[in-house]
Amino acid sequence: MEYQLRQYRIRAGSMDAFLEAWLRGVYPLRRKFGFTFAGAWRVDGADEFVWIIGYDGPDGFAAADKRYYESDERKRMTPDPARYIERPVSAMIKSVLPE
Repeated sequence: MEYQLRQYRIRAGSMDAFLEAWLRGVYPLRRKFGFTFAGAWRVDGADEFVWIIGYDGPDGFAAADKRYYESDERKRMTPDPARYIERPVSAMIKSVLPE
């Protein structure tokens, strides 16, 4: 399983609109494309949203992510939650815990 951490600074005053668009659009579409979610969190007292997404397919995370972004469904997503993001940060992450 490959995991990616995503942390977004959301434009001031746009968190509710972002969450509605993300939950209605990104969340179900990512699941349709085979992604799993370790969680998604709104940071208390800040305009920040953090989520961890996983993928375990034979083609790997990068290929699945590309397929997701190139899909007609993602291109047609309205409203596009990305419009509410001021600063995105993402990184592939690996567990350090013993199995």
